[in-house]
Amino acid sequence: MNDHSKHRHFAGFDWASDHHDIIVVDESGRIVADFQIAHTTAGWREWREKITAWPDLAVAVETSFGIVVENLLDSGVTVYPINPKSAKCYRQRKCPSGTKTDRLDAWAQADALRTDGHSWRPLGPKDPLVELLRILCRDEVQLIEERTALICQLRQALRDYYPAALEIFDDWTAPHAWAFVERFPTADALAKAGKRQWEKFLHTHKLWRPQTSQARLEAMAKSGEWKTSAPVVEAKSLYACSKIRQLRALESQLQQYRKRIEELFATHPDSGLFGSLPGAGPKLAPRLLGEIGSDRQRYDDPQGLQCVAGTAPVSFRSGKICKVYMRRACCPSLRHTIHLFADHSRNSSVWASTYYDEQRKRGKSHAEALRALGQRWIKIIWRMWRDHATYDANLHLKNQISHGSWLLKANIT
Repeated sequence: MNDHSKHRHFAGFDWASDHHDIIVVDESGRIVADFQIAHTTAGWREWREKITAWPDLAVAVETSFGIVVENLLDSGVTVYPINPKSAKCYRQRKCPSGTKTDRLDAWAQADALRTDGHSWRPLGPKDPLVELLRILCRDEVQLIEERTALICQLRQALRDYYPAALEIFDDWTAPHAWAFVERFPTADALAKAGKRQWEKFLHTHKLWRPQTSQARLEAMAKSGEWKTSAPVVEAKSLYACSKIRQLRALESQLQQYRKRIEELFATHPDSGLFGSLPGAGPKLAPRLLGEIGSDRQRYDDPQGLQCVAGTAPVSFRSGKICKVYMRRACCPSLRHTIHLFADHSRNSSVWASTYYDEQRKRGKSHAEALRALGQRWIKIIWRMWRDHATYDANLHLKNQISHGSWLLKANIT
């Protein structure tokens, strides 16, 4: 709840990696303090000493998380996060010439909070479990991206000296593909091993399939037809094996992350809510909880959540011009999570699959159709979230019938 009227002093906090510029104004806009603190324990101690003069202080800062925000909240002030794009506009209002300084940024933020803060939402107390879950999930995504980069490097190395390996295996996220290169690091090593060893490898790793094994054995037999110089083979085989060792270490860390995320998710009261969503599964459900959170006062309506997730379009109207654009200003991690969830839901929900197919028939691209589907899902998720209710496919169908949804014409019943 934003009780802006209780504040008599307003601070703009322009933060940086090693120091922070602060300007404090009163209700009339007069600057009452202008100082800088170092980003050290001594600097934050100085901050706590100075703000004792303004017990009704509110602070505007260009971030909503991190150690700076944690220290501000710990000092007892009310913190109002401001979007960097909005902060830039407020600075230009103060100085149309385009001048930019840290002090000017702090002043613009302080005065903006004084005049417009009644429409801003202050940061409330955070759920430590949700905070931990969100950080772990985001870090897990970064590790997955690092794994993807390593796999691309491995595939390129194999393309340079061992193309047959790429014909034998398609999925290089699978450990058995890495084991193949470790067991047969070059085409010569593969040829020398012989068919019996090839078959033994496939059986050992439970890869023997009537529909694929023969094709793999044929590709193994033809591996020697690729001609590569000895220096390239020696260098690139060493490089490929080093990448595989990195992948194994990274995969071990990812398993630890997944185990910890599943443990934390299971203990949260909203786990059943997000876990009931079709297609969310053990990977996406914790991400949805971490990104959306458990503060029911954060989003007053589904439109607010849709804007943060980037599924709501942006319109531009001026005179006879009317254009609609994809929303760029949003939370990237929530956008990515909703995109993945919408894609997975097509395989678990009949109406979601039908909705996606109809969007494609209307000429939408894959990404546009998923964004539209995500927009629909967010309305459902928001209502579940506000009501503390799990997803009920039968109830959803009844609501579609009562509202005369066009999806019913697609024979999804």
